[in-house]
Amino acid sequence: MCVGTDRLECLRYHIQNVIPQLQTARLFLRPLVLSDSQQTQLLFPHWEIVRYLSHVVPWPYPPDGAYTHYRDAALPAMERGDAWHWTLRLKPYPEQLIGSINLRKGEDTNRGFWLGLTWHGQGLMTEACEAATDFWFNTLKFPRLRVTKAVANVASHRISEKSGMRMVAVEERDYVSGRLPTEIWEITAEEWNARSKRKIE
Repeated sequence: MCVGTDRLECLRYHIQNVIPQLQTARLFLRPLVLSDSQQTQLLFPHWEIVRYLSHVVPWPYPPDGAYTHYRDAALPAMERGDAWHWTLRLKPYPEQLIGSINLRKGEDTNRGFWLGLTWHGQGLMTEACEAATDFWFNTLKFPRLRVTKAVANVASHRISEKSGMRMVAVEERDYVSGRLPTEIWEITAEEWNARSKRKIE
């Protein structure tokens, strides 16, 4: 456990040695560090990005929103082993953060993500979800992954379909844009690995 004045540096060392870098054909998924907040603060606060995120995201987004969230919520959860956060970076430009994806323990929201507007519509988040979901099942060994999403969030809906997930419930949830009909999607480890095997064959 990291304590004292050097806690943030200790935490960075701990996370980088516990959470691995992942990669896809086009992306590096790097474990989140506090300094990533600078680029996040520039890319994240856009209505098109936040409107279908949970209502816990403050809006308007404060000037220190990314730094505060990483310092007080994301990084401590990573240290406890309750969450796994990565930043997304194109392989030709590894110093440029373009988005983020996370996994977290919980009953019905185990994966979340956002992507900078410039990179929408290129299939990049589908790639990132493949890598993160495989890590969830085959490294962390969880039996089931569930995600929630607003019915109106068509792009996220398509990612779940491409990932082989199935919708198991519809209810209402609160988002930055208000209370909206919400789908709960699910896939089990057995279903994921059977799908992966079929893709190889």
